[in-house]
Amino acid sequence: MADPRRTSPDDPVLADAAVAWRAAYVHIPFCRRRCPYCDFAVVAGDEWGGPIDRYVEAVVAEIAMELVWGPLDAVNFGGGTPTSLTARQLARVLDAVTDRFGIAPGAEISIEANPEDWDEAGWADLVALGFTRISLGVQSFDPAVLASLGRSHDPEKAAAAVTGARTAGFGSVSLDLVFGAAAEKGASWGRTVATAVGLGPDHLSGYALTVERGTELSRMVGAGLVPASDPDDQADAYELLVAAATGAGLVHYEVSNFARRGHACRYNLGTWAQGGYLAFGLGAHGHRDGLRTRNVRRIDAYLAAVEGNRRPLAGTESQDPWGREQERLMLGLRRRAGVVPGDIGRALERSEQGRRLMEAGVLGAGPDRLVMLRPLLTDEVTRAVLSLSADDC
Repeated sequence: MADPRRTSPDDPVLADAAVAWRAAYVHIPFCRRRCPYCDFAVVAGDEWGGPIDRYVEAVVAEIAMELVWGPLDAVNFGGGTPTSLTARQLARVLDAVTDRFGIAPGAEISIEANPEDWDEAGWADLVALGFTRISLGVQSFDPAVLASLGRSHDPEKAAAAVTGARTAGFGSVSLDLVFGAAAEKGASWGRTVATAVGLGPDHLSGYALTVERGTELSRMVGAGLVPASDPDDQADAYELLVAAATGAGLVHYEVSNFARRGHACRYNLGTWAQGGYLAFGLGAHGHRDGLRTRNVRRIDAYLAAVEGNRRPLAGTESQDPWGREQERLMLGLRRRAGVVPGDIGRALERSEQGRRLMEAGVLGAGPDRLVMLRPLLTDEVTRAVLSLSADDC
C-alpha cells in the first residue's frame, strides 16, 4: 500500500491506492455555541443538559455493534468540537476503536479543534494518546470576519494555537479557512491568506461560505440583514488562495485542499477514492462494502437507540453500478491526480459537453486519466457527468 507520508499527494498511484484504505469517523457534537452558518449535527450550549460521559459511553457502545473490519488506516474525530471532551474521554473512544478494529502501522489519527481550546498540557496529552494530526478551525485572521461568523477566538489566539500544536508534538498541523463572508472587505482575505501561509501549516483547506437552509445565516440573508455572498468575489478569493498556497510550496492536491509533501489527509484521500469508512456518533455518515449509512441527528434519538441496543441509523443507500461509477468519476476529478476514466469517462470525452470542456482547457484527457485543469469549474464538470446515461457508453 502506498504511504501518503512518503508519496506526493498528487501521485496517481497514491490516489488510486486509497480505495483500499479503511477508515473511521467519530462525531463529537458539542460546541460552546452554534455558529450562524453551521448546519452540522451539533449540540450547542445548553441544548442538551446531560453529562458528556453518557454520550461517550453511547459512542463506545455503538462501536461495539459494528462488525469487525480493519485494521484502520485513518481515524478522524470531527464535530462539533472534539476537544470539548477531556483527554480521558477521547481516550475512552479511541481505545474502543483500536480494540475493536485495530490500527494499521503509521495510521493517521486526526482531531478537529478550535483555536480558543488551545491548552498546552491537554494537547500534549492528545499526542501521547496517539493523535498524529490536528485541524484548526481558524476561518479568518480578521476580527470583524470572525465576529460575523460567530467565532469566539481572535487572530492572536489562532496564531498561538498553531505554534502550540507544534509544541504539543502533532506531526501534522492543518488550518481551515472560510472566504466570502459579508464582513470580508477590501484586502481582508488577502491578509488572512498571507497570515495563514506565513504560519507554515502542513495542510491548508479553504472553503467558500455557503448559506445553508435552516441556519441563522440563511434567516439573516432572507431578512435582508446581511447580503448573500457574491460568486464572482468568491471566485477571486479562491484564485488568490490557490496562488498564495502553491507559491508557498503547498501542493494543490484537491479542489479545496493544499498540503506539503507527505501531509495530504489520508482520511480525505480515502473518501475521494470511494474507500470505506465507518461512522460513529450523532449524524455521522459511513460507507462500507458499497452501502452508505447516516445516523440520526437528534441527540435524544441517538442515545435512545444506542442505549436500547439498536443501531442509530436514520437511513441507508445502496448505489446501483451506474450511480457508483458516476460518483467515482466525480470524486476522482476533485483530485489533482485525476481519475481513471472508465467507460463513463470515455463517454464524457466523446460528449458535446466534454469536448467543450476540453477545448476550454477545463478538463484534460490523457491515455489513462482524466484531470481537472481548472478546479474552480469542477461543478461544471460534475453537471456534465450527471447528464450522461448508460446509453452514452
